[in-house]
Order: sequence, then structure tokens, then C-alpha cells
Amino acid sequence: MKDKRTYTNLKEHGEDMSHENESKIKHEATEERGPGDLTLLTEQYKADLFKYQQREALHLKTQNQLDGTKAIVMEMAGTIRQIHTENENLKAEIARLQEEIQLIELQTKK
Repeated sequence: MKDKRTYTNLKEHGEDMSHENESKIKHEATEERGPGDLTLLTEQYKADLFKYQQREALHLKTQNQLDGTKAIVMEMAGTIRQIHTENENLKAEIARLQEEIQLIELQTKK
């Protein structure tokens, strides 16, 4: 039985065969993690949770802006109705005063 691989073909002489005796040191940061690794799942969960929190914050901000806009629109609609009513009352008062002016003019001509 051979301890080391030897060259069997002429073309293999340029390849380094010493890698067979080297040991590889894996660091936790560079170690490849599989899909079932708990730290990988935790990091993915944290990333997904962060994205969800950002979407939820944006939704709440938009909902608050919508509620504020609705309140402003309702207030403006009430003000517009009030102004419209006042305008109608003033038109009626103007018409009444014009009739009085015409009656007074007719009385002064006689």
C-alpha cells in the first residue's frame, strides 16, 4: 500500500501532490454553513424580522398620514359647507336690501 500518490502519467509532473499531507484549518467565520445551521437560520430570521419591521413602520407612517389627511379633509368640508351657507344667507340679504332700495326709490319719486 502506498503512503503517497506518485506520478503515473507524464503530464502530472507539473501538479503539486503535497496537498494530500496538508491539513486545513477552518475558522468559524469562514466555515461554510449548511441550510440547517442554527446561526444561519437565526441571522436570516433577524434579517427578515428587520425587513418586516421596516415595512410595518412604513405602513404605520402611511396610515397616520392618511388619517391626518382625512381629518383635514373633513374639517375643510365642514368649513366649506359653513362658508357656502353664509354666502347663501348674504345673497338673500343682498336681494332683500335691493328690494328695499327699489321701494324707497319709488316712494321718493312720488
